[in-house]
Amino acid sequence: MRTPYRRIRFFVPIFILLALLGVSYAVYWLWNTVLVAVVPVKSVTFWQAVGLLVLSRLLFGGFKFGPRNGGFRGAGGGLPWRDKLRQMSDEDRRKFKSEWKKRCHDKSGS
Repeated sequence: MRTPYRRIRFFVPIFILLALLGVSYAVYWLWNTVLVAVVPVKSVTFWQAVGLLVLSRLLFGGFKFGPRNGGFRGAGGGLPWRDKLRQMSDEDRRKFKSEWKKRCHDKSGS
């Protein structure tokens, strides 16, 4: 019996390829319609747009997948500091907020 995960595993590479081609086409179209009209640059081919996309990924490190904070999550699936704030009593929360305001006010007033 086939599991649905097997079917999904088959479509993931196809979806990634289609997404790459779609984003590359957007770069190609925007470059040739906007940049050529505004800045004195030559138009690019589709494969040059793919190369620009890969180059921008290498230079700037974009297109990251997954959590941006290193993947650490608290027990409830949320961020650890949110769990701490939820567990504080009202008085502790007021103290925390007043201390935070005092620290922020001191930095902006300097």
